[in-house]
Amino acid sequence: MNIERIRQPFIKKFPGDFSNNPMQRNTPKVLFSTTQPAGFDQPELIAFNEELAEEIGLGKYEDKDLNFLVGTSLPENVQTYATAYAGHQFGNWAGQLGDGRAILAGEIINDSGKKTEIQWKGAGATPYSRHADGRAVLRSSLREYLMSEAMYHLGVPTTRALSLAFTGEDVVRDIMYNGNPQLEKGAVVIRTAESFLRFGHFELMSAQGEYKTLQDLVDFTIENYFPEITSSDDQKYKDFFENICTRTADLMVEWLRVGFVHGVMNTDNMSILGLTIDYGPYSMMDEYDLNFTPNTTDLPGRRYAFGKQGQISQWNLWQLANALHPLIKDEKFLEETLNRYGNYFWNAHDTMLCRKFGLDQLLKEDEEFFTNWQGLMQELEMDYTLFFNRLEDWNKETILKDHFKKVSYSILNEEKLRKLNDFIKNYESRLSLNSISREISLNMMKNANPKFILRNYLLYECIEEISNGRTEMLEKLTQALENPYQETFPEFSAKRPSGYDDVTGCSTLSCSS
Repeated sequence: MNIERIRQPFIKKFPGDFSNNPMQRNTPKVLFSTTQPAGFDQPELIAFNEELAEEIGLGKYEDKDLNFLVGTSLPENVQTYATAYAGHQFGNWAGQLGDGRAILAGEIINDSGKKTEIQWKGAGATPYSRHADGRAVLRSSLREYLMSEAMYHLGVPTTRALSLAFTGEDVVRDIMYNGNPQLEKGAVVIRTAESFLRFGHFELMSAQGEYKTLQDLVDFTIENYFPEITSSDDQKYKDFFENICTRTADLMVEWLRVGFVHGVMNTDNMSILGLTIDYGPYSMMDEYDLNFTPNTTDLPGRRYAFGKQGQISQWNLWQLANALHPLIKDEKFLEETLNRYGNYFWNAHDTMLCRKFGLDQLLKEDEEFFTNWQGLMQELEMDYTLFFNRLEDWNKETILKDHFKKVSYSILNEEKLRKLNDFIKNYESRLSLNSISREISLNMMKNANPKFILRNYLLYECIEEISNGRTEMLEKLTQALENPYQETFPEFSAKRPSGYDDVTGCSTLSCSS
């Protein structure tokens, strides 16, 4: 690979701690600390994303590159570092946080001029590890590797994964924080993004009163990642915030389209570029439930439940607005922008639902239609993804119960079938208002509704297989996630088996996941 092409403009631009000291501590007034990956003597490659490597400019993988993939062997020009940021966690100010398990190699530019940051996750402790070891285990690393790629192929803005490798170490983890630590296989994933900058980077500088660094950081971000912003002076900071609001709302709508629940929407897990970032206790939704959260740490309040993600993103943007206020200095503008966010989000959300239902335009009466549909989905415990797949295949000759019983997690008794039949009649009536053909309507549905989603039980099975030295399921899942709008493997386009309903690490996960 062309690792000699990696460069590091960030650490040349901003104040940092260059001591290479991994001791966990506060590092006031800096945006990063240089730190070295731990190094691993017996790594083993599990997966490598050849297409991504070529796309970002790294080129082809050779056996000698394995040590770089786990952070053991670095080119002389690479000075590795971890960034400092702050954040609100579960609604409370947490102060300085930072890259506790992530270490940046820097940035690479491909032949087309596209910039990509490269980052190890699980390669050792940093000053921001907060009394942890900075390592990662196979379980969490595989989940990040596969899910970030699944989201990319679904068309959802996201970080991506370049490689996954065993470190050759065992790591102690207490998966449910219940006093039962166990040894697990250590692993490192390399993830990539145009930038890993988060709301929390801006919050940290603002909270510390480092307004010159804050301004430099915003200017750097606009110059490198927001080419659409051409204004100057104070207006460019307003345009910057408006752009972030739009990107964030669009991301939330995409999460809701495919049924993704992040699980930990703290401000330090919010990308300034509107990317899905930090795949921890996430889940794709099986049975439709607006109150579903996969994160045991989020119980019982369910702050980050599926149906609250739009609301929480707005709350997080309020915190970013507070951080940027020293630059924007216009409370009325910030308040009006955030108040408009709700209207933009809900209009985009309902327009997205129109695509899922094959409706060519959003009508005033659709709000009631969607609300009734949501209630039906929850009462009948319909599988979110499979319901729309069945809806695409529906015709008047189809037997209602036979068509939908395999996509419901409840028994469809006579009362539930009556309600389902009433909904179908309402849907058919709504379709009749379309000004497009049924063929175009179906194509719209097929482009909006995946046939394959990476469910937690599939990930659980894949982790078990790789732990036992088998990679067949990894290969099948990789093929399926690369073609999510096709039914590559019919056995994957089925609802979650009941045997996985209460399996730790499958239906429920903790923040250590």
